[in-house]
Amino acid sequence: MLTYSAITKVKDRGRAEGLGVALEKLNPPPMGVGVFELEDSSGEWEVGAYFYDKPDEISILILQNAFEAAGFAISEIPETDWVAKVKRELSPVEAGRFFVFGQHDSKKLPKDKVGLLIEASMAFGTGHHGTTKGCLLALDKLIAKGKKIDDVIDIGCGTAVLAMAVAKVSSSRVIASDVDQVAVEVALANLKANKLENRITCFQAMGFEDTQIKSNAPFDLIFANILKPPLIDLAPCIRRYLKSSGHAIISGILDVQAKEIIKVYRQNKLEALDRIYIDEWVTLTLISSE
Repeated sequence: MLTYSAITKVKDRGRAEGLGVALEKLNPPPMGVGVFELEDSSGEWEVGAYFYDKPDEISILILQNAFEAAGFAISEIPETDWVAKVKRELSPVEAGRFFVFGQHDSKKLPKDKVGLLIEASMAFGTGHHGTTKGCLLALDKLIAKGKKIDDVIDIGCGTAVLAMAVAKVSSSRVIASDVDQVAVEVALANLKANKLENRITCFQAMGFEDTQIKSNAPFDLIFANILKPPLIDLAPCIRRYLKSSGHAIISGILDVQAKEIIKVYRQNKLEALDRIYIDEWVTLTLISSE
């Protein structure tokens, strides 16, 4: 199946990030958006979006002009054997006590690590991205401090790597959800591969608006490894459904966005207890300020 890319360059970070957010709001939305600084000392930023269907060129042109971007290059992307590609290119990842690996690297699992088997797929959350690794390291810190974790939810679970991590190191009741049914199917496959299908309940849901989520609330630990706009939207719900002694681990935040995110969560009575920086990404551990 063909997919499509729309890629452009922008001269400064602010407009690049604004364009990235605007692309996410297209209807139909892209399946992914990336904003990266070019490594050629030009100071320019590359903004790319990826679509299942060819994007509307008028909408793209409007955004191009609004953010003073260079002309978008819209291209067809031929079907790729992503499973083979992942197996070929992704190596295991260590994050504290956790070791994320594919089946092809199962013999590399150290005896003193908690193994998280992630089947090769296009779903987000292999552990290689700074946000996923940051969340695993934040969880590792909480576990090391002996924090009591009985009820957990992973919002926007992707591969379910975070839900599986907490399930493997505790007796917590864990639920996981994602807005994308494809991600849910990938997550369910990973639960089975890790023999956690009876420990974690995984289903499709938008944010906290699901009876299964509300009936399991409040939570000792909430994961939300998504993007800045939904993190802002979810701030009141994260506070509402978090136990007074609980923690929230959130990521998908660029370092330049951290100050704004921290301010929004402080307004919702949640303070940043810890920050983990990996590349250009920040992971925050939040606690109640009440």
